Amino acid sequence: MAFKPLHDRVLVRRLESDEKTAGGLIIPENAKEKPAEGEIVSVGEGARKDSGELIAMAVKAGDKVLFGKWSGTEVKIDGEELLIMKESDVLGIL
Repeated sequence: MAFKPLHDRVLVRRLESDEKTAGGLIIPENAKEKPAEGEIVSVGEGARKDSGELIAMAVKAGDKVLFGKWSGTEVKIDGEELLIMKESDVLGIL
């Protein structure tokens, strides 16, 4: 993939959600919510302080992360639907 996010942005691939509940009920496609879990595909170089000093990113490619329900912008790259979001939209690393 030839795409690299800029600054403190990350490119995320959503992880597929379960098709069954814990009790074994099958969830139909129209009732599923978009998953809020994903895998970091690539990261930017990081944000900069006012002094110009680089602030290192806390996540790296391959990390499994949890992010907000409405976080990011959906984009299609090489036929795959991905999300671009700021690192601050990532709630934590799983």
